[in-house]
Amino acid sequence: GQQSRVHVVKLAAQKAQEFGHETELKDSVMGTDSFFPFPDGLEAAVNVGAKAIINPGGSIRDNAVIKRADELNCALVFCGKRVFRH
Repeated sequence: GQQSRVHVVKLAAQKAQEFGHETELKDSVMGTDSFFPFPDGLEAAVNVGAKAIINPGGSIRDNAVIKRADELNCALVFCGKRVFRH
C-alpha cells in the first residue's frame, strides 16, 4: 500500500505502460479501494488518461472531489464498498 495518492497513480500508469498498454492510457478506467480525501489523486488519474474512476466514497470531502471530477469531465462512480483489510 502506497501512502501517496498522487505517486500511486503515477506508479500504476508506469506499470501499465511496462506491460504494453498505451503510452497515455487515454480513456482508461481506474479503480481504487480507498476514497479520495482530496481531489489530487483524481487529478493525477485524469492527467495520465483516466476518464472514469470507481471508488468506495466516504470522505468528508466527497463533494469537493465530485465537483473536481465534473470540472475535469471524469465520471466518478461510488461503489460504497472497501475490500482492503489491515
